[in-house]
Amino acid sequence: MTPTQLRKFDQELSEYLDSMRVGMGRTERRRALGGYVTGLLLDGDRKSIEPTAARLVEEPGQTEAMRQRLLQCVSGASWNDCEMRRRLSLKLQRELPGLEALVLDDTGFPKKGVHSVDVARQYSGTLGRTDNCQVAVSLHLAGEKGSNCIAMRLYLPEEWTHRTGAEGGRQASRRR
Repeated sequence: MTPTQLRKFDQELSEYLDSMRVGMGRTERRRALGGYVTGLLLDGDRKSIEPTAARLVEEPGQTEAMRQRLLQCVSGASWNDCEMRRRLSLKLQRELPGLEALVLDDTGFPKKGVHSVDVARQYSGTLGRTDNCQVAVSLHLAGEKGSNCIAMRLYLPEEWTHRTGAEGGRQASRRR
């Protein structure tokens, strides 16, 4: 990427984030959302909160404070994800004229452990085999000039619906 292309991308990303931050309340929360999206775009295999936080700071001693800010933004803040998806859909309709289709797709995310939500040994078209993974179903707006994902949900494997204990049952009910 040339310096000019990088500046253009930075400008477009800033404008996009500004439109998505509306209604998120406090300045710190809005800034954390920008940091979180930036961290996801940076190089790195792991995209969970802690590795993302580490990529966003210059000194390792700042990682924990950044992790707390990102965690508060992503999981603690009250913001309406349906409203954000609605704004994204409207933005895409303006920027991708000639939308022709809604596309449903599935994506597999390979996982090594079993502690992430909805991880199970299941078939993944992305991997082309049965393996330990999460599977998400996504909805895209598509047309001649491109496509964009407007919604994504994790698929709930059957074994997650039969979790024992009250907490497991409540978690499964919320995800359905």
